[in-house]
Amino acid sequence: MARRRSTFRPCIDLHDGQVKQIVGGTLSDSDPNALKTNFVSRPVHLSTPQSPADFARLYKESALEGGHIIKLGPGNDEAARSALAAWPGGLQIGGGINQENAQSWINAGASKVIVTSYLFPSGRFSLERLKAVSSAVGKDRLVVDVSCRRRGDQWLVAMNKWQDITDMEVSRESLSMLSDYCSEFLIHAADVEGLCQGIDEDLVAKLAQWTQIPVTYAGGAKSISDLDLVDSLSSGQVDLTYGSSLDIFGGRLVKFTELVEKCHSDSRNQV
Repeated sequence: MARRRSTFRPCIDLHDGQVKQIVGGTLSDSDPNALKTNFVSRPVHLSTPQSPADFARLYKESALEGGHIIKLGPGNDEAARSALAAWPGGLQIGGGINQENAQSWINAGASKVIVTSYLFPSGRFSLERLKAVSSAVGKDRLVVDVSCRRRGDQWLVAMNKWQDITDMEVSRESLSMLSDYCSEFLIHAADVEGLCQGIDEDLVAKLAQWTQIPVTYAGGAKSISDLDLVDSLSSGQVDLTYGSSLDIFGGRLVKFTELVEKCHSDSRNQV
Protein backbone atom coordinates (compact mmCIF):
# COMPACT_ATOMS: atom_id res chain seq x y z
CA MET A 1 0.00 0.00 0.00
CA ALA A 2 1.23 3.49 -0.84
CA ARG A 3 2.07 5.80 2.04
CA ARG A 4 -0.40 8.35 3.32
CA ARG A 5 -0.45 11.65 1.42
CA SER A 6 -0.95 15.12 2.82
CA THR A 7 -4.48 16.39 2.26
CA PHE A 8 -6.48 19.63 2.37
CA ARG A 9 -8.15 20.59 5.66
CA PRO A 10 -10.80 23.31 5.19
CA CYS A 11 -11.44 26.23 7.54
CA ILE A 12 -14.09 28.71 8.60
CA ASP A 13 -12.60 31.78 10.31
CA LEU A 14 -15.20 33.87 12.13
CA HIS A 15 -14.88 37.55 13.12
CA ASP A 16 -17.85 39.63 14.31
CA GLY A 17 -20.12 36.79 13.23
CA GLN A 18 -18.92 36.83 9.62
CA VAL A 19 -16.68 34.48 7.66
CA LYS A 20 -13.44 36.33 6.99
CA GLN A 21 -9.92 35.75 5.77
CA ILE A 22 -7.56 37.90 7.83
CA VAL A 23 -3.94 38.79 7.23
CA GLY A 24 -2.12 37.17 10.15
CA GLY A 25 -0.97 39.51 12.90
CA THR A 26 -3.25 42.43 11.94
CA LEU A 27 -6.08 41.44 14.29
CA SER A 28 -5.47 43.61 17.34
CA ASP A 29 -7.56 44.33 20.44
CA SER A 30 -5.75 47.62 21.00
CA ASP A 31 -5.93 48.86 17.38
CA PRO A 32 -9.04 47.61 15.54
CA ASN A 33 -8.23 49.83 12.56
CA ALA A 34 -5.08 47.78 11.89
CA LEU A 35 -7.19 44.84 10.71
CA LYS A 36 -6.51 43.74 7.12
CA THR A 37 -8.86 41.28 5.44
CA ASN A 38 -8.68 39.41 2.17
CA PHE A 39 -12.30 38.28 2.32
CA VAL A 40 -15.48 39.23 4.19
CA SER A 41 -18.69 37.30 3.62
CA ARG A 42 -21.76 39.26 2.59
CA PRO A 43 -25.18 38.83 4.21
CA VAL A 44 -26.88 37.73 1.00
CA HIS A 45 -26.57 34.26 -0.51
CA LEU A 46 -24.89 34.52 -3.88
CA SER A 47 -23.43 31.87 -6.20
CA THR A 48 -20.65 31.16 -3.72
CA PRO A 49 -21.17 30.22 -0.06
CA GLN A 50 -21.48 33.16 2.32
CA SER A 51 -22.83 32.13 5.72
CA PRO A 52 -20.87 29.92 8.12
CA ALA A 53 -23.47 27.20 7.59
CA ASP A 54 -23.07 27.53 3.80
CA PHE A 55 -19.37 26.79 4.11
CA ALA A 56 -20.00 23.87 6.45
CA ARG A 57 -22.47 22.37 3.98
CA LEU A 58 -20.01 22.87 1.12
CA TYR A 59 -17.30 21.02 3.02
CA LYS A 60 -19.73 18.23 3.92
CA GLU A 61 -20.87 17.83 0.30
CA SER A 62 -17.20 17.78 -0.76
CA ALA A 63 -16.38 15.04 1.81
CA LEU A 64 -13.58 17.12 3.37
CA GLU A 65 -12.78 15.71 6.79
CA GLY A 66 -10.94 17.34 9.68
CA GLY A 67 -11.77 20.98 8.97
CA HIS A 68 -11.93 23.63 11.67
CA ILE A 69 -13.91 26.68 12.75
CA ILE A 70 -11.94 29.41 14.53
CA LYS A 71 -13.76 32.11 16.51
CA LEU A 72 -11.61 35.23 16.42
CA GLY A 73 -12.87 37.23 19.37
CA PRO A 74 -16.39 37.75 20.79
CA GLY A 75 -19.67 37.77 18.90
CA ASN A 76 -19.11 34.52 17.03
CA ASP A 77 -20.89 31.87 19.08
CA GLU A 78 -24.16 31.97 17.15
CA ALA A 79 -22.35 31.80 13.80
CA ALA A 80 -20.20 28.91 15.03
CA ARG A 81 -23.22 26.96 16.29
CA SER A 82 -24.97 27.40 12.95
CA ALA A 83 -21.98 25.92 11.14
CA LEU A 84 -21.75 22.99 13.54
CA ALA A 85 -25.47 22.35 13.15
CA ALA A 86 -25.04 22.22 9.37
CA TRP A 87 -22.53 19.38 9.73
CA PRO A 88 -22.76 17.72 13.16
CA GLY A 89 -19.56 15.86 13.95
CA GLY A 90 -17.81 17.17 10.86
CA LEU A 91 -15.84 20.16 12.09
CA GLN A 92 -13.53 21.12 14.94
CA ILE A 93 -14.02 24.35 16.89
CA GLY A 94 -11.50 26.74 18.41
CA GLY A 95 -11.42 30.22 19.93
CA GLY A 96 -12.12 30.87 23.59
CA ILE A 97 -12.21 27.17 24.46
CA ASN A 98 -11.54 26.32 28.09
CA GLN A 99 -12.17 23.64 30.69
CA GLU A 100 -15.63 24.99 31.48
CA ASN A 101 -17.10 25.26 27.96
CA ALA A 102 -15.24 22.57 26.03
CA GLN A 103 -17.85 19.84 26.50
CA SER A 104 -20.69 22.20 25.53
CA TRP A 105 -19.07 22.67 22.11
CA ILE A 106 -18.78 18.92 21.67
CA ASN A 107 -22.48 18.72 22.56
CA ALA A 108 -23.17 21.41 19.94
CA GLY A 109 -21.74 19.17 17.24
CA ALA A 110 -17.98 19.77 17.19
CA SER A 111 -15.88 16.69 16.41
CA LYS A 112 -13.04 18.11 18.52
CA VAL A 113 -12.24 21.28 20.43
CA ILE A 114 -9.12 23.35 19.77
CA VAL A 115 -7.38 25.17 22.61
CA THR A 116 -4.56 27.72 22.72
CA SER A 117 -4.79 30.88 24.82
CA TYR A 118 -6.40 29.11 27.77
CA LEU A 119 -3.20 27.10 28.18
CA PHE A 120 -1.08 30.24 28.59
CA PRO A 121 -2.29 32.45 31.46
CA SER A 122 -0.22 35.64 31.33
CA GLY A 123 1.71 34.09 28.45
CA ARG A 124 3.11 31.21 30.50
CA PHE A 125 2.27 27.60 29.76
CA SER A 126 0.09 25.83 32.33
CA LEU A 127 0.30 22.04 32.35
CA GLU A 128 -2.47 22.04 34.94
CA ARG A 129 -4.85 23.73 32.50
CA LEU A 130 -3.89 21.34 29.72
CA LYS A 131 -4.62 18.36 31.95
CA ALA A 132 -7.94 19.91 32.99
CA VAL A 133 -9.29 20.54 29.50
CA SER A 134 -8.00 17.16 28.30
CA SER A 135 -9.85 15.48 31.16
CA ALA A 136 -13.00 17.50 30.41
CA VAL A 137 -13.44 16.13 26.88
CA GLY A 138 -10.89 13.33 26.60
CA LYS A 139 -7.57 13.25 24.78
CA ASP A 140 -9.18 12.01 21.56
CA ARG A 141 -11.42 15.08 21.39
CA LEU A 142 -8.71 17.66 22.00
CA VAL A 143 -6.58 19.57 19.48
CA VAL A 144 -3.82 21.85 20.76
CA ASP A 145 -3.22 24.93 18.62
CA VAL A 146 0.45 25.87 18.73
CA SER A 147 0.25 28.62 16.15
CA CYS A 148 3.50 30.50 16.18
CA ARG A 149 5.76 33.31 15.06
CA ARG A 150 9.28 32.87 13.85
CA ARG A 151 12.08 34.45 15.83
CA GLY A 152 15.43 33.68 14.22
CA ASP A 153 15.73 29.91 14.02
CA GLN A 154 12.95 29.34 16.55
CA TRP A 155 9.15 29.30 16.39
CA LEU A 156 7.42 30.62 19.51
CA VAL A 157 3.77 29.93 20.29
CA ALA A 158 1.58 33.03 19.86
CA MET A 159 -1.77 33.53 21.59
CA ASN A 160 -4.63 36.04 21.73
CA LYS A 161 -5.21 36.12 17.98
CA TRP A 162 -1.42 35.79 17.46
CA GLN A 163 -0.74 39.11 19.18
CA ASP A 164 1.18 37.85 22.20
CA ILE A 165 4.29 35.64 22.25
CA THR A 166 4.29 32.97 24.97
CA ASP A 167 7.11 31.22 26.79
CA MET A 168 6.78 28.03 24.71
CA GLU A 169 9.00 27.16 21.78
CA VAL A 170 7.59 24.80 19.16
CA SER A 171 10.07 21.93 19.33
CA ARG A 172 10.34 18.17 19.48
CA GLU A 173 10.28 18.33 23.28
CA SER A 174 7.25 20.62 23.63
CA LEU A 175 5.19 18.76 21.03
CA SER A 176 6.04 15.42 22.63
CA MET A 177 4.83 16.69 26.00
CA LEU A 178 1.63 18.19 24.58
CA SER A 179 0.82 15.05 22.60
CA ASP A 180 0.35 13.13 25.85
CA TYR A 181 -2.89 15.08 26.34
CA CYS A 182 -4.23 15.69 22.81
CA SER A 183 -4.83 13.81 19.58
CA GLU A 184 -3.85 16.45 17.03
CA PHE A 185 -2.06 19.76 16.45
CA LEU A 186 -3.19 22.84 14.52
CA ILE A 187 -0.40 25.24 13.63
CA HIS A 188 -0.83 28.58 11.90
CA ALA A 189 2.41 30.18 10.76
CA ALA A 190 1.19 33.64 11.77
CA ASP A 191 3.96 35.53 9.97
CA VAL A 192 2.82 34.27 6.56
CA GLU A 193 -0.90 33.73 7.29
CA GLY A 194 -3.13 35.46 4.73
CA LEU A 195 -0.28 36.71 2.55
CA CYS A 196 -0.53 34.06 -0.21
CA GLN A 197 3.23 34.26 -0.67
CA GLY A 198 4.16 30.69 0.13
CA ILE A 199 4.31 28.36 3.10
CA ASP A 200 6.98 28.25 5.79
CA GLU A 201 8.83 25.26 4.35
CA ASP A 202 11.26 24.99 7.23
CA LEU A 203 8.45 24.75 9.77
CA VAL A 204 6.54 22.12 7.79
CA ALA A 205 9.65 19.94 7.54
CA LYS A 206 10.39 20.33 11.25
CA LEU A 207 6.82 19.46 12.25
CA ALA A 208 7.09 16.15 10.42
CA GLN A 209 10.28 15.37 12.33
CA TRP A 210 9.01 16.50 15.70
CA THR A 211 5.61 14.86 16.15
CA GLN A 212 3.92 11.50 15.65
CA ILE A 213 0.29 12.67 15.89
CA PRO A 214 -1.69 14.36 13.07
CA VAL A 215 -0.73 17.96 12.26
CA THR A 216 -2.59 20.57 10.23
CA TYR A 217 -0.47 23.48 8.99
CA ALA A 218 -1.95 26.80 7.84
CA GLY A 219 -0.27 29.86 6.40
CA GLY A 220 0.76 31.14 2.99
CA ALA A 221 -0.58 28.42 0.67
CA LYS A 222 -0.88 29.99 -2.78
CA SER A 223 -1.21 27.18 -5.34
CA ILE A 224 -2.48 23.63 -5.66
CA SER A 225 1.14 22.53 -5.99
CA ASP A 226 1.72 23.61 -2.38
CA LEU A 227 -0.16 20.48 -1.33
CA ASP A 228 2.43 18.35 -3.11
CA LEU A 229 5.19 20.49 -1.58
CA VAL A 230 3.86 19.89 1.94
CA ASP A 231 3.49 16.19 1.15
CA SER A 232 7.11 16.04 -0.01
CA LEU A 233 8.50 18.04 2.91
CA SER A 234 6.59 16.02 5.51
CA SER A 235 6.36 12.59 3.85
CA GLY A 236 2.60 12.91 4.09
CA GLN A 237 2.56 13.55 7.85
CA VAL A 238 1.34 17.16 7.71
CA ASP A 239 -1.96 18.34 6.21
CA LEU A 240 -2.53 21.78 4.70
CA THR A 241 -5.17 24.48 5.11
CA TYR A 242 -5.88 26.89 2.26
CA GLY A 243 -7.56 30.22 2.96
CA SER A 244 -7.18 33.52 1.16
CA SER A 245 -5.89 31.96 -2.06
CA LEU A 246 -9.14 30.01 -2.60
CA ASP A 247 -11.80 31.26 -4.98
CA ILE A 248 -14.53 30.55 -2.40
CA PHE A 249 -12.86 33.23 -0.28
CA GLY A 250 -12.49 35.64 -3.17
CA GLY A 251 -9.00 34.45 -4.09
CA ARG A 252 -7.75 34.03 -7.64
CA LEU A 253 -4.95 31.52 -7.14
CA VAL A 254 -6.66 28.22 -6.27
CA LYS A 255 -9.98 26.82 -7.46
CA PHE A 256 -11.79 24.99 -4.70
CA THR A 257 -13.29 22.37 -7.00
CA GLU A 258 -9.88 21.52 -8.50
CA LEU A 259 -8.32 21.26 -5.04
CA VAL A 260 -11.08 18.93 -3.85
CA GLU A 261 -10.70 16.73 -6.93
CA LYS A 262 -6.94 16.53 -6.38
CA CYS A 263 -7.42 15.50 -2.75
CA HIS A 264 -9.86 12.75 -3.65
CA SER A 265 -7.64 11.58 -6.51
CA ASP A 266 -4.62 11.44 -4.19
CA SER A 267 -6.69 9.51 -1.67
CA ARG A 268 -7.77 6.95 -4.23
CA ASN A 269 -4.16 6.46 -5.28
CA GLN A 270 -3.13 5.61 -1.72
CA VAL A 271 -5.03 2.32 -1.84
